[in-house]
Amino acid sequence: MTVPMTAAELYRHGLRLLLEKDIPGWVDLWDEDGVLEFPFAPQGWPERLEGRQAIADYMRHYPDHVDLHDFPDVHIHRTTVPGTIVVEMRGVGRLVKTDSPFDMTYIAVVTVEGGRITSYRDYWNPLAVQQPGADFVGAN
Repeated sequence: MTVPMTAAELYRHGLRLLLEKDIPGWVDLWDEDGVLEFPFAPQGWPERLEGRQAIADYMRHYPDHVDLHDFPDVHIHRTTVPGTIVVEMRGVGRLVKTDSPFDMTYIAVVTVEGGRITSYRDYWNPLAVQQPGADFVGAN
């Protein structure tokens, strides 16, 4: 019998999948009813995605707009709530449309139950999406 990954292991695995541009693999880490929230989402960006399919639809074209190269400075903090972690990190790469640098800081609160992500609150920097080429929401 395989032991499910801890929340921290699952999160780090998800980062590797994002760097490999394996969006379907990343989406497969989610519970069917998982919820992805963006509390600092600017106007016109979604604040809440409910269900694996909505998350897949949102992320489908991400690699066409943001070419991630690395996640330096990943710090995962365990909490007193089983399966819940707080992550501080930075994502770096380039914006595909403009070939300009991409550098985003994040704080995320992630809950994993039964080996799947059930809740992910992503407190990313809304100022970073104001640069040309970062507006991938609704783009194909």
